[in-house]
Amino acid sequence: MKKMNVVEKILSGHVVEGELGAGGEVGIRIDQTLTQDATGTMAYLQFESMGVDRVRTDLSVSYVDHNTVQIGFENSDDHDFLSSIARKYGIVYSKAGNGICHQLHLERFGKPGTTLLGSDSHTPTGGGIGQIAIGAGGIDVAVAMAGGAFHIPSPKVRAIVLKGSLGSGVSAKDVALKVLERFGTKGNVGWIFEYTGPGVATLDVPSRATIANMGAELGVTTSVFPSDDTTRQFLAAQGRAGDFTRLVADPGAGYDDTWDIDLSKLEPLAAAPHSPGNVVTVRSMKGVKVNQIMIGSCTNSSYRDIRTVANILKGRHVADDVEVGIACGSRQVVSMLAKDGSLLALVKAGCRILENACGFCIGAHMSPSTDAVSLRTSNRNFEGRSGTKSAKVYLVSPETAAASALTGKFTACGKVRGVPRPSRFPVDDSMFLYAKTAGRGVAGAEIVRGPNIAPVPRGERLPSSMDAAVAIKVGDKITTDHIMPAGARLKFRSNIPEYSKYVFEPCDPKFHDRCLANRAKGLFNVIVAGESYGQGSSREHAALCPMYLGVKAVIAKSIERIHRANLVNFGILPLVFDDPKDYAAFAAGDKLRFVGLDKAVEGGVVSVKAKKKTVTLRLALSGRERDIVLAGGLLASLSSQNDKSKDRRR
Repeated sequence: MKKMNVVEKILSGHVVEGELGAGGEVGIRIDQTLTQDATGTMAYLQFESMGVDRVRTDLSVSYVDHNTVQIGFENSDDHDFLSSIARKYGIVYSKAGNGICHQLHLERFGKPGTTLLGSDSHTPTGGGIGQIAIGAGGIDVAVAMAGGAFHIPSPKVRAIVLKGSLGSGVSAKDVALKVLERFGTKGNVGWIFEYTGPGVATLDVPSRATIANMGAELGVTTSVFPSDDTTRQFLAAQGRAGDFTRLVADPGAGYDDTWDIDLSKLEPLAAAPHSPGNVVTVRSMKGVKVNQIMIGSCTNSSYRDIRTVANILKGRHVADDVEVGIACGSRQVVSMLAKDGSLLALVKAGCRILENACGFCIGAHMSPSTDAVSLRTSNRNFEGRSGTKSAKVYLVSPETAAASALTGKFTACGKVRGVPRPSRFPVDDSMFLYAKTAGRGVAGAEIVRGPNIAPVPRGERLPSSMDAAVAIKVGDKITTDHIMPAGARLKFRSNIPEYSKYVFEPCDPKFHDRCLANRAKGLFNVIVAGESYGQGSSREHAALCPMYLGVKAVIAKSIERIHRANLVNFGILPLVFDDPKDYAAFAAGDKLRFVGLDKAVEGGVVSVKAKKKTVTLRLALSGRERDIVLAGGLLASLSSQNDKSKDRRR
């Protein structure tokens, strides 16, 4: 009998198409889904268009945690829409103020050995309890809710072997940053990182969840920990002992690669501007003045994290010239901090207590001042993501953040009192609505649609030949924040015609107008990019809005996993240079000629006539993906399949 690692044990029981290890694409059954309000509205509009009467998963949850600052009607209207959709289709609805989706799902719903698909790139947080949890575009989540499989390349598995134990002032964030220092933010597509070794037992579930969460910055498919006695204790303390399944790798199980970390040798680390992979030691930053400190987000907002900060700040006061904000991950965390006195300690220390939401992480509030240095315990420090383009954002652990808050300068934390693992968490699920009817729905329930909710656009079928123009040429590591800005623009996420006005706004505010001008001339639009195009969030709007503007191809040196899948789902060709040097052959405004595209899609090689030369491009698509691209996107493909099915029945 084959000895299996944790990834193989979970996926082998969920593969419904293809074969693990065969090198191709596999389709996996999804047990649970989650959405958040920034991506959920579009996911549910797409789900609605599929004509399904209810969700087909074991559990689907709709969280409201991103756009909780309600200036104008748009966010409130979207919350009404999400609530009504949840009632009709049997989805559990988590009200604004309940908490951040990943923290809440870990606390109340995640199960070892199951699969979770979420329309948020940090869904892999669930890997902290032995769940294969994957971030994806909203349309993939919609398909999963309708009972369809989710498709990924058969993954390679890298064992991250943890040894020893963390020293005082060093925590899970430093482990995640060490892995990022070693493997970077690009080149990890198709991998799953499995954490193993004796050091795993020294980490509690919140610490494991932090490490799994930040695997999203690596670009891996997901990260996963074993489900062991620590997992059992956590679930029992949450009143969910029945959800526990022991899940550990067999002795001698194989991996495609292995890398060791001695936890005892780690020191406090930070990710410097403007990438989570730009890792430096806190020691090297000693004495650098800090203007703002933000603690929380889905990465470090657990009871363990915030109680640790309170322990450091108790009886002391933050520096006079430093602004400190704290956002807990859930009402459960706030309740526990209030009961043990930590909340009062934080308030007395001069901290601002923020809503249990994603706000500051996505630039929805608490933007730093001009040129400020902001230390944050969140997971991304892309340029301008905080809402202030000139700010210098560093990612640090809660321990480093708290120590620096006291001095007003970069400061490593010394000895800190540990936080005992709670034997019982206070459970209050009153802000999860429709839980009793989850999976069934309410027949005839009315869907509430405000004026900001527009119909879902569909792409055009791929022509056999295509005249196009390079609408923009960008460099390396272009993130989905560059393509589709969040912050103040995120309220338009349900209105593609409006949101599309801001595509590439941080790079070129005239992109929208140029695309429309090209379409008026009968030209499709093409985006040319460097390495690691589409890093960051799972927001499918970074593909959907360009599709709406007539973008039919992205030509890049490399494209990140989730964004590549989103491009395919919206009928945009994800083309990669056969020779990266050919990137230099293109310039913004160049006219391009594509010939024989339908045959090229089948063969995987596309030739394009550019201004200076004919360039060869690679198009690695599975058979399923080819059908989607040819049809003009996943919705068009599903509609075509439904029409054919109706014809056969006739």
